[in-house]
Amino acid sequence: MPDQHLLELSRPDLLISSAAAVVVTGTSTGNAAAQPTGSDMKLTTPVALVVNGERRELDVDNRTTLLDALREHLHLNGTKKGCDHGQCGACTVIVGGHRINSCLTLAVMHEGDEITTIEGLGQPDNLHPMQTAFVKHDGFQCGYCTPGQICSSIAVLEEMKANIPSHVTGDLTEIVKPSAVEIRERMSGNICRCGAYSNILDAISEVGGIEA
Repeated sequence: MPDQHLLELSRPDLLISSAAAVVVTGTSTGNAAAQPTGSDMKLTTPVALVVNGERRELDVDNRTTLLDALREHLHLNGTKKGCDHGQCGACTVIVGGHRINSCLTLAVMHEGDEITTIEGLGQPDNLHPMQTAFVKHDGFQCGYCTPGQICSSIAVLEEMKANIPSHVTGDLTEIVKPSAVEIRERMSGNICRCGAYSNILDAISEVGGIEA
């Protein structure tokens, strides 16, 4: 027959006794070991990134986003911090050929990754074709979202090429060429608060050979 004392044990008393057991023994009911006494929690991690073709070694707080690593540690301020919640696209960079919101990923997750920011695409005297097109078509006003827009634009065209079946050969012009509607959809994650969307589309269309 159960001990009458156990039957009368209230929920608060049970929680208190369980917590006390964890403190004393260093284990819980799930057998999770507590951190050894006197040990220091590791708060930083060394990470090596290949940024714009150059290997960069950092020792960053484990919570540091890739965006903050680029801006605060490597002083590459072209990548902008907008919403910091992955909703505006201002922080878009290209990682391993794919565009990502750098505010939503931790720097320590990208050991050895090749990262391209707006600074790695071109220089004032040698612009990337997409940068040239943005200037030509006035694809920016305040310019805050422009680095993310350009990185995303370049990646969008590459995504289209990557989707071509491997068995397809010959003239790929029509196959690679996305429609203006598809471009708008693929660029929907990049917000331009100035509303220069039609100009941005014109720039992408010129580089991609699309009829906007």
